[in-house]
Amino acid sequence: MNNDLNWFKSTYSSPQGGDCVEVASCTESVHIRDSKDLAVPSLSVSPSAWAAFLDTV
Repeated sequence: MNNDLNWFKSTYSSPQGGDCVEVASCTESVHIRDSKDLAVPSLSVSPSAWAAFLDTV
């Protein structure tokens, strides 16, 4: 499933490969992953949980 997602790198990630957080969204979920280690599964949350997280940070 993650292969079909359109991933976006965080604007806070450095171009030198530092902190690389990527996010992909679809209608039913938002996926978050560490682009430095794609062997680790991504985290999936509901769009409302993601919006609450963004409001908090």
